[in-house]
Amino acid sequence: MRGTTRWAGVFTAMALALPLHAQEARPVIVVLPFENSGSYGQDKENFEALEAGLPAILAATLAAHPGARVADQGRVPGAMGQLQLGPGRRIDAASASQIAKAAGARYAVTGSFADFYGKFRINARVVDAESGEILKVVSNDDPKLQDRAQLGAIIQLVGDRVVAAIGLPPYPAETASRLREVPAETLTQYSRGLLFESRGDKAKAAEAYRRALAADPGYAQARDGLQRVQGA
Repeated sequence: MRGTTRWAGVFTAMALALPLHAQEARPVIVVLPFENSGSYGQDKENFEALEAGLPAILAATLAAHPGARVADQGRVPGAMGQLQLGPGRRIDAASASQIAKAAGARYAVTGSFADFYGKFRINARVVDAESGEILKVVSNDDPKLQDRAQLGAIIQLVGDRVVAAIGLPPYPAETASRLREVPAETLTQYSRGLLFESRGDKAKAAEAYRRALAADPGYAQARDGLQRVQGA
C-alpha cells in the first residue's frame, strides 16, 4: 500500500504538470513508471527523482505532439493499486494494457532507464491496450546519443520513436527542438522538484524548481511547478 501511495503523489504532480487538450483528440497515450534498472555515479536521490521525472518529461513531450493526447495521469495510481503494482514491481505488457484501459488510453508507454557514470540509456515499451501486445521497444541506441549531458535530446528521441510506433507523423521541427536544448541539470532538478512535491515537501520542491530555472530560465514546467508549491 505504501508503494501505491508513493506513486499516487508522483502521478498527481505529473497530472498537474501536463497541458490540457481537447477530449476528442486521438490517439490517447498514458505514460507509466520507468524502472531504474541500475544506475551509478550520482546521488541516489537523483536517480529516485528520475523515476518520477522521466515519465513526467516524456508525457509532456508526447502531449506536445499535435496529433496525440496524454491521458489523465491521476487515474494511474488507482489502476496500479488494483493490480498490486508499486515501486520495484515490473510492469509487463498485460498490466500496462489494463492500466491504459483504466486511464482511458489506447497506448501505454513504460520501461526502464540506466545511468552508468554518465552513460544514459532509456528503453521504452509501447503497448497497444486493445491487443495487449508490445508494438515496439524504442531506445537511444545510437552511441553518439548516450551522454547524460544530452538528456533532453535523449528523451525527445524516445518521444519521436514512440509517436512513430503508433503511426503518427514526426513532430513539427519547432516543437521538437526545444527539449533538445534543455540542460540536463534543469531536467534533473525539475525531477527532484516533482519527487519532493509528491512527498509533500514544498520547501525542498521549490528549491529544486528554482535550481532548474537557474539552469534554464525558460523551462515552463519548472516555472509552473514553482508556482504550484508556492501557491501562486
